Amino acid sequence: MHFLQKFLRLSSAKSLVLLFGLVPFAWLFWGAATDALGANPAEFLSRATGDWTLRLLCLTLAITPLRQFLSWPELARFRRMLGLLTYFYALLHLLCYGWLDMGFDWADALRDITKRPFIWLGFGAFVLLTLLAATSLNRAVRWLGSKRWQRLHQSVYAIAALSLLHFFWMRTGKNNFTEVWVYAAVIAVLMGWRVRRFFAKT
Repeated sequence: MHFLQKFLRLSSAKSLVLLFGLVPFAWLFWGAATDALGANPAEFLSRATGDWTLRLLCLTLAITPLRQFLSWPELARFRRMLGLLTYFYALLHLLCYGWLDMGFDWADALRDITKRPFIWLGFGAFVLLTLLAATSLNRAVRWLGSKRWQRLHQSVYAIAALSLLHFFWMRTGKNNFTEVWVYAAVIAVLMGWRVRRFFAKT
């Protein structure tokens, strides 16, 4: 058996993966505490938390294709945790906007949203992520029923699309799309795999 597959079966593996998932947060927290985030720490934090949200979202979406391709059922154990880590960084991203950009002035934030509608897309993705995080426990499956729970959690595909559009629209002001195309390519491959699998079953 592959060494990594053995590691994934360990009872401590989830704790270690969670620890690695919190490393970016610890790094950002330390950078903010030591004033090591550059000339505009608010922008740095907002951008970094947004980047990590997208990275973890892509990683969460990659779990099922990798599990199928590698024949490693153990990977399924980590999907919920990665989804919750995605939500954690999305929450930090929203907090950076509300606190560091807007100073929790919601009237000012509302005016800002009307001027920068790409924020609508990000907030829409966050609302859907909140629903998925709130129904991530096993008892939510029992309460909603398996089919309704699955339909709800298929909204992760809408979250991926909204997040990508949010990122793209944000970058139009700076005319810098290199990272956008990278994320777009990754999400396209992951979604393309699912579409191909769906039609293969019909």
